Amino acid sequence: MDWNDGYVADLDYPAAYFAEQSPCHLSIACILNGVEPVPTDRPFTYFELGAGMGLTSNILAASHPHGRFYSNDFNPAHVAAARQLADEAQLENMTVLESSFADLAAGKVDLPPLDYITMYGIYSWITPANRQYLVEFIGRYLKPGGIVYVNYNALPGWTRTLPLQRLLLEHANCNPVPRVAQLEQARELARKLSEAGAAFFDGSKQLDYRMASLARDKAGYLAHEYLNSGWEPLYHADVAGNLAAAGLDFVGSADLPLAFEGDYLTAQQQALLAGIAEPRWRETMRDYLLNTSFREDVYVRGARSMGEERRAGWLARLGMVLTSVVETVPAPDPAADDDSVALREILDALATGPKTLAELARLRCVSLQAIARLAARLAAADKIAFFFLGSEAVDPAPAMRLNRAIAAQSTLGDHYQALASPRLGGGLHSGLAQRLVYQCMAQAAPDAKPDAHDVSRRVASLLQGHFATCIPGSPAEAALHQLREGLPHTVAAILAYRLPIWRTLCML
Repeated sequence: MDWNDGYVADLDYPAAYFAEQSPCHLSIACILNGVEPVPTDRPFTYFELGAGMGLTSNILAASHPHGRFYSNDFNPAHVAAARQLADEAQLENMTVLESSFADLAAGKVDLPPLDYITMYGIYSWITPANRQYLVEFIGRYLKPGGIVYVNYNALPGWTRTLPLQRLLLEHANCNPVPRVAQLEQARELARKLSEAGAAFFDGSKQLDYRMASLARDKAGYLAHEYLNSGWEPLYHADVAGNLAAAGLDFVGSADLPLAFEGDYLTAQQQALLAGIAEPRWRETMRDYLLNTSFREDVYVRGARSMGEERRAGWLARLGMVLTSVVETVPAPDPAADDDSVALREILDALATGPKTLAELARLRCVSLQAIARLAARLAAADKIAFFFLGSEAVDPAPAMRLNRAIAAQSTLGDHYQALASPRLGGGLHSGLAQRLVYQCMAQAAPDAKPDAHDVSRRVASLLQGHFATCIPGSPAEAALHQLREGLPHTVAAILAYRLPIWRTLCML
């Protein structure tokens, strides 16, 4: 067996930040589903499996200086990138490892008991043997009450598009050329089949979505999505059954609105599920109702259900903060339903500053659970973010060091597209222009009033390095020219609307 065990290793997976993996997000998912969370305001331990270039783990370590973080990947290039970023930010609570799943499962790495174990884009992309190693690793190291996040391509939603993956994989296997060339050839084959009227491509919205992704997305993502020999969409019942061997109980989804099934299931569908006693089968039936193709499961080792009073106590410890520009939120339609009006009122309230869930519940004269339901919808739409009260007291220095390192890297590349916020206990997706503006502001006094013209001039200078790495006439070069032409307006908007958010989130 090759060292990579059938997993794509000759093309780097794009660096990305995934908020669902943050300790705060996972503990909030537990609270919304009525299960005792792991407190994040005291020391804890965290391990990310298959961490890629380590952007998520580095952001989480920087925004939780009281936590101890471990990041692991078997790809040496990924590991080197993760270590470099951690070193540049001087993150003393971050350890980057290069170990196989087999070695981790066998206890060959010295690790403490863990409060959180997360994996993004791993479980259904590896071989069954490696999935078993992950179960053994969790069983060995996860504390009682600890939380696991695992996502995976799911059935039955992938059923219609399974043959597309086989087409791409087999074509790549039959053409032993460099990986990027394999992918381009496979893309072209799929396109030609579709244009030739192949009946397989007719009448499927999900297949249309996959074909659009195939034409649009980066080669690194597509290779890891489609060209792993262990790739296998899974039923929830099978995943939950395998993880039960490590003592894990299914809690709910990291997609927070799914905790409120009345918002997406009819009364008839809810009654059907309520009549199914076996939990794994009931959750799998939910996937049949929704035709789920991707799941984000949260598990706890020895889950403890909370009563209403206990849950209300946890909800009272949560706050909400605006993370988008309130002007971009459309005014409610006069004929809008109560939820639409309530969502707008919440956004208007948050425009004046962060609020506790209790304050917003009083504003709406509703229960904490009712306001949490609305907040979950806004968070899923990236309009607001939850945070735990007291997080504003977290030492911001590590996050600021990481953000400066990311911003400095942004003068040469566009790999790390997020910045860390100690108040959120996680990150905030940030475009190239935003990160370059951040670099300028990080060099100024904390309360400095920026001059938009001066900042625009400096950002234009920082942007020059990107043109040197672009292929003349390429779409990337055209996008850079467009960005440069609109820079004065873009910078002014960032300073007017994004800068206050950064300051509220303790990022500057």
